[in-house]
Amino acid sequence: MKKPVPPRADMRNFETTHHGITRNEPYAWLRADNWQDVMRDPAVLDPSIREYLEAENAYTQDEMQDTSGLQSTLFDEMKGRIKEDDSSVPTPDGDYAYATKFVEGGQHAKFVRSDRDGSNAIVLVDGDFEAEGKAYFRFGGASHSDDHRLLAWAFDDKGSEYYTLKVRDTSSGKDLEDTIPDTSAGGVWSRDGKYLFYVQVDANHRPSKLFRHKMGEPVSDDVLVYEEQDTSFFVNLGRTQSGRFIYIGSGDHETNEVWLIPADEPLAEPRLVAQRETSIEYSVEDNGDRLLILTNADGAEDFKIVSVPLVAQLAMPGRTHWVDLIDHQPGRLILSHDVYKDYMVWLERIDGLPRIVVHRFIDGISHGIEFDEEAYSLGLANGFEYNTTTISFIYSSMTTPSEVYDYDFATRDRVLRKRQEIPSGHDASEYITRRLMAPSHDGTLVPVSLLYKRSTVLDGTAPCLLYGYGSYGHSIPASFSTNALSLVDRGFVYAIAHIRGGKDKGYAWYKNGRREFKKNTFHDFIASAKFLVHEGFTSHERIVAHGGSAGGMLMGACANMAPESFSAMIAEVPFVDVLTTMLDDSLPLTPIEWPEWGDPIRDKAAYQYIASYSPVDNVQAKAYPAIFALGGLTDPRVTYWEPAKWVATLREKKTNDSLVMLRTNMDAGHGGASGRFDRLKEVALVYAFALKQTGKAS
Repeated sequence: MKKPVPPRADMRNFETTHHGITRNEPYAWLRADNWQDVMRDPAVLDPSIREYLEAENAYTQDEMQDTSGLQSTLFDEMKGRIKEDDSSVPTPDGDYAYATKFVEGGQHAKFVRSDRDGSNAIVLVDGDFEAEGKAYFRFGGASHSDDHRLLAWAFDDKGSEYYTLKVRDTSSGKDLEDTIPDTSAGGVWSRDGKYLFYVQVDANHRPSKLFRHKMGEPVSDDVLVYEEQDTSFFVNLGRTQSGRFIYIGSGDHETNEVWLIPADEPLAEPRLVAQRETSIEYSVEDNGDRLLILTNADGAEDFKIVSVPLVAQLAMPGRTHWVDLIDHQPGRLILSHDVYKDYMVWLERIDGLPRIVVHRFIDGISHGIEFDEEAYSLGLANGFEYNTTTISFIYSSMTTPSEVYDYDFATRDRVLRKRQEIPSGHDASEYITRRLMAPSHDGTLVPVSLLYKRSTVLDGTAPCLLYGYGSYGHSIPASFSTNALSLVDRGFVYAIAHIRGGKDKGYAWYKNGRREFKKNTFHDFIASAKFLVHEGFTSHERIVAHGGSAGGMLMGACANMAPESFSAMIAEVPFVDVLTTMLDDSLPLTPIEWPEWGDPIRDKAAYQYIASYSPVDNVQAKAYPAIFALGGLTDPRVTYWEPAKWVATLREKKTNDSLVMLRTNMDAGHGGASGRFDRLKEVALVYAFALKQTGKAS
């Protein structure tokens, strides 16, 4: 059979100059001039760009045609591990409880309300019904009014994250005329349910304006409550756990400020908590006559919790009256806090592992909720109620399916509410999970979580999928993955490298993997691969690297720095055109990203440092591993032209005949296909690529 011929993108001279440095970007034409319009209507994409992307899709399909049977098998396996008629644990609120559920064969969730005891369940939003006839549909969440009469719910039908906000009468199931376009997902209710607050996305896809909508009135009459003037700050919205305050947050990746509006005084002017200060972060909850604030102020790099009288704080915004309640402890990173009537709960991470701590207000006694496994994932499940002694948390490990527990603060009893069912079966005793420490280039020890089958021979012959991210302080949990079992059951070692740029080992772990220290992230990942080889888990010829978004940038940088360390790479929605994107302040995320990467427009040193690792700018004439890049046409986070430019550059410069493929989802954005089964088909495709490149496709 004739071997497929890869497409070749036209090279068109396009020079730009910054700080006296001139670059030529021959594939810049792949960026549609009308990209904002494409986000709303993909049909308006320039025909020449569409032709190229579709040619790449056809090439990928031809190259992967020999794995079509394998893809079907993988899909069936992964689907077989999903309980199709599944539902979440109901979250109580007064007389009712709310949950999501799926039905057999259904692609999308249904949002359900029942009586508190679980009886008389009704479907408030049917995701399958709402998605009917749409190439893409994503439910953007829902929030009910305090009297449970109204439900604000949001959806995105392009993948571009322009959410439409609707209001549904829960008794009739009908949507009211109050329809609000171009929001950043959900809304927040006033106490009386007469007003709905929401954040609108501007023409550059930035959440910058907060409006107040009066129910029954035209949306055109909505009142602008807050507008952020700094394009590098994004606006968010919520209510404190008590329900007493609506909060307005505005910030970037390292600085923020918060404003409060009493939920029972929706017409009141927002009151500032503390003015923004560069590199100071804080989040606010209330408890009676005081605010409890999680912050990194006063050098508390790993965060502390302060207490301040409510009246004093609102009368004099700032940190004057803040008093430490939970002291800062270096190495104990407090990730979040929730405040209830008599208790406070926070999630912390020490030595890479999460822990839940409960603090009783009456006597100041704190206790932790303990777990036994060597590596695991832990998270708090958000609840609606304030006057409660019960919270829910979610636990899993790489061998243990997800478990949801209710935990009673007073008795310290935990009750298992749900264990993830694997319909096709799962015997945890057949698998081993481990935590290794890989020495990086500077001696820093990098945690690596492993999962493999007990029967896998560890003599260097096992293939390995090595996953990494390492940006924005986001830590990849050592959680259970039903999909990963399809590789592990075929002899793969599945590994997660907890590299710098995340917060796995505290806030310093994040700081030492961003801006002028970004290359530590790449060195850590390469070191993790080398350590796995050194310890006999795999060999470089059998390692498939995997990352998405900023993790896709990790793939591109490591491909340039150490191509010999990997046999193949999977880069989903990869942020690989870093320098060009950070120089384009019209793009949605560029200004807010400067604290993360540096500002190459105003800072020559930042320009030169980013230029030294930006994947597209550092592709060289040398041998590269096989690479599979995936993008989304309507992706506002990593625009489709980034992977397209990268693949074109690789084809132009690489010296070997390794397989390089690009697949662009022409109907979706950053998260890929929206339906739960359609998404599995994409996973099956990339796993088939990994198996093919390691000789395990048969």
